[in-house]
Amino acid sequence: MKKKALVIGLIVAVAAAGIYYGTSWNKSGTEQGENKETAHREAAGDHGEHEGEKGGGEGHDGHGEEGKVKMPAEVQKQNGVVVAPAKKQRLNGVVSATGKIEANADRIAHVSPRIPGKIVTVRSSLGDSVAAGQVLAIIDSVELGEALSRYRQSKTKLALAQSNMERIKALVEKKIAARKDILLAETDYKTAQTELHADEERLSLYGVNLAEQKGDSHKKPLLPVRSPISGVITEKHAIVGELADPSKSLYTVADLSSIWVLVDINEKDLAKIQRGQGAAVSVGAFPDLKLKGRITHIADLVDPNTRTVKARVEVPNSGRKLKPEMFATVDLSIAADAPPVLAVPEEAIQELDGKKVVFVPEEETEFVPRPVETGRTAGGLVEIVAGLKEGEKFAVKGAFILKSELKKGEMKDEHGH
Repeated sequence: MKKKALVIGLIVAVAAAGIYYGTSWNKSGTEQGENKETAHREAAGDHGEHEGEKGGGEGHDGHGEEGKVKMPAEVQKQNGVVVAPAKKQRLNGVVSATGKIEANADRIAHVSPRIPGKIVTVRSSLGDSVAAGQVLAIIDSVELGEALSRYRQSKTKLALAQSNMERIKALVEKKIAARKDILLAETDYKTAQTELHADEERLSLYGVNLAEQKGDSHKKPLLPVRSPISGVITEKHAIVGELADPSKSLYTVADLSSIWVLVDINEKDLAKIQRGQGAAVSVGAFPDLKLKGRITHIADLVDPNTRTVKARVEVPNSGRKLKPEMFATVDLSIAADAPPVLAVPEEAIQELDGKKVVFVPEEETEFVPRPVETGRTAGGLVEIVAGLKEGEKFAVKGAFILKSELKKGEMKDEHGH
């Protein structure tokens, strides 16, 4: 019985082993087959892709071979592309400094009334451009009324003194009055003249135009507040109904046609700069804008913390693009003291794929970007350390256009058109 059970057990074990082996073999075989098919398909796909790349690599839609730009001579002329040989030039030295733009303190005016009063009219607001002598506000002043009243009294007193003097002169001529009466009348007349002149001077200092006061003497006296200079209103504190006082500024007017740039000059560069020296000013807001100015002042004290000295550069600002509180970079030109070097204009150098390049013509209508190494920059010129030889032709102008054309060609190639 035990032998029979043992035999049955062996038969079952053999059968199970056969099933497992067959299943594993089939699974392995299937996976191997699938892997072979996948590898075959990938190889075919790669081959097709390589074929496609070979086919796509032929031609660049008028942009020549890869990395080249074709441009007919007529198109070069239209786009301002100019080719010239590279040459050695003497670079001026440059001291670069950072600074901040401020309004020209010599061209700022704080406008306030000359006597106290109440603001009744406001004619100008923040940001307005105003002319010298323009009325900005009008105030009603008790003090002005009193001054006008004294002025009118003085005029009347002078007229009476003159009439009295003429009357006494006539009496003296007829020997009706004594000569001492004439001297007394003349003294009264000159005193009245002096008083009237003082009242006129007072009104003039207040800013009153006496010609405008002729006519209706019962009209309420109003005092105009005028701008002493032409410029732009940068601050406004005038509000209708408020009291104005000579100690309180109603407006600040700044003439921004000329501005100051205060820069920090390193102590070691002090020997290289002096008053009257030229400077080129640029700001981040307008990177292509370079305004020329001159150093008008160099401070006498060195900052002990930064070891720098403040210098003031005055710059014409006719377009009013430079604004107070802007940060600026100032390049101070110094005399050239080095031998000539191979140099090209700044606009001839373009950045391509992180490298600085110039465009060199291989033929009259074909340009190639040539990587170059640069050195010093001064006066719009950049020193070429490597990549270009003296006498070798390159695109002096229009390099940006050539770069744009090259980029357009690369984009077309990437999209397969």
